[in-house]
Amino acid sequence: MNRKIKTVAVYCGHQLGNNPAYARDARSVGELLAKNNFTMVFGAGSVGLMGTVARAAIENGGEVIGISTPHVTSMQEPVQKNINVRIVDGLSERKEEMFELSDAFVILPGGIGTLDEMTDIMTKHQVKESCKPIFIMNTENFWAKFDCFLEFMRSEGFVPNPNTYNIHVVNTPEELIKELKDGDDFITSC
Repeated sequence: MNRKIKTVAVYCGHQLGNNPAYARDARSVGELLAKNNFTMVFGAGSVGLMGTVARAAIENGGEVIGISTPHVTSMQEPVQKNINVRIVDGLSERKEEMFELSDAFVILPGGIGTLDEMTDIMTKHQVKESCKPIFIMNTENFWAKFDCFLEFMRSEGFVPNPNTYNIHVVNTPEELIKELKDGDDFITSC
């Protein structure tokens, strides 16, 4: 049974990275999510790409839900005081809450936390707990080496067929939004 994508979790770095294209695309993703009526779920941070994408969504009238932990909120303010921020006990609960609220996942450039969030969803796919789509924003070919490593793990017998994961690689924010709007092709019951 197919259904439309309405709520999108965005995973990305709490740093801006060295390439200005990362922030450019994060801004565009936030703006386009808002203008196309997608609710955005994110880690509630005000810094780096995380803050950039959320601010752009908020500035364009989008609904934004932040999921954070007491530890994270003690280190930084929410991106804006008037957004819905839910506080959970720790990172595991944060990931689970974001998973439960979201119909799809968008992965922008980021570090270890972003990689952890993405592979957590992939693991859910592998054990058939989920088939919610993952959209990887491959800004400036950021995720190409991950794709090569995934293929290497597959060739060594540690990763099943890549089709196990409902992953879609996009290269521009506009391509991402088109794919999300065509989302009934990607969300099916497992």
